[in-house]
Amino acid sequence: MTTVLLHGLGADRRQPLDLLTPAVHAAVGADELIVAPDVRAHGGFLTVGEPADFDIDRLAAEVAQSVRETISEAGGPPPEASAPLTVIGISLGAALALRLALDELLPIERLIFVRPSFDDRPMPEHLRVFPVIGQILADAGPAGIEEFRERAIFQRIVSESPTGGRALLAQFTTPDAARRAMRLVEIPRNRAFTADAELGGLAGRGIRSLVIGARRDPVHPYPLAERWAAALDAPLVELPARDDGLPAQTALLREGVARWLQHTRA
Repeated sequence: MTTVLLHGLGADRRQPLDLLTPAVHAAVGADELIVAPDVRAHGGFLTVGEPADFDIDRLAAEVAQSVRETISEAGGPPPEASAPLTVIGISLGAALALRLALDELLPIERLIFVRPSFDDRPMPEHLRVFPVIGQILADAGPAGIEEFRERAIFQRIVSESPTGGRALLAQFTTPDAARRAMRLVEIPRNRAFTADAELGGLAGRGIRSLVIGARRDPVHPYPLAERWAAALDAPLVELPARDDGLPAQTALLREGVARWLQHTRA
């Protein structure tokens, strides 16, 4: 059995590995193969490329190829020759997980979407902060963090969620942030889907889904998680806000993931 973990925008494979590995192993056993690729211009994927390379379907295709290669290197059979995959994605990773399923790039049995942030609109209002960060990084490098602190868009977010604001500031201190700034400019231009009906078709293909959202998260609006869950006809796990205590949110996230994975194995 194999579980694929997909990270968020500006993060790398360590994010979902640290957050979700305990839940996966608790639910399905320590012998589960966990594959966590780095998306283009993140982590160990050093190539940046051109703006068109950040089209979400291209990114999903690269992820699928990386998953296949990792499974092969681990001595496993191609995904089509074994049990279908479980895919868990955080934020951008949720959008990529959805594209993997909608484009039928990998055989998938279960999907968990954690704090989805993309919908059917390019550059929704809650993602507009990322191109701002990307442009400042391209112009001024990491030193541009002080300019960003003064921007109204940052002030608005940090007033709603100090923890969310700190997460945005961390984009300036990620490895090679300036050279990779294009990812922050281009990826938010993508749509995860074209209409809610697209999501509704997954259940008819036998793919089971879970959506996890959190309150008071300006970049991952809870109403968007509700929308994904309704369109997927999937259960929705509501987490407390990060600002109410990140350890508590993490514990409840892991608990929700493990419980659902155990339930859907039966």
